[in-house]
Amino acid sequence: MLKGIMSISGQPGLFKLVAEAKNSIIVESLVTGKRMPAYSTSKISALEDIAIFTETGEVPLKEVLKSISEKENAGEVAKVSSGNELKTYFGEILPDYDQDRVYVSDMKKVIQWYNLLQSKELLNFDEETEADETPETETEA
Repeated sequence: MLKGIMSISGQPGLFKLVAEAKNSIIVESLVTGKRMPAYSTSKISALEDIAIFTETGEVPLKEVLKSISEKENAGEVAKVSSGNELKTYFGEILPDYDQDRVYVSDMKKVIQWYNLLQSKELLNFDEETEADETPETETEA
């Protein structure tokens, strides 16, 4: 589900990995559809590697996105503007999130990412469950 989707520091939105070049990767913006190179000097984070701090450890981002999807009945999150609204919302989807280490800006980013992925129909949690249960085999079309 989140494989090949990444965030690039200093760039708005999310990006999909398209190809690998000699000293960079080619990514496509999920917002504009434009392709561009991303160099190793940029801070690039794969969404599948991101986790949210909780009081007992960390929860993978895909689990947080799944929780949002269940709360919103697979719809988009309505605009949550104030910091207190974001904290309340996050408390509903991830009750034991670490309030000292998860900032309002992080919460806002997770909700923006969720809405973008949802609008592009890139959130398929059923597919994720099936993939976890079957051995991985890669086929190229």
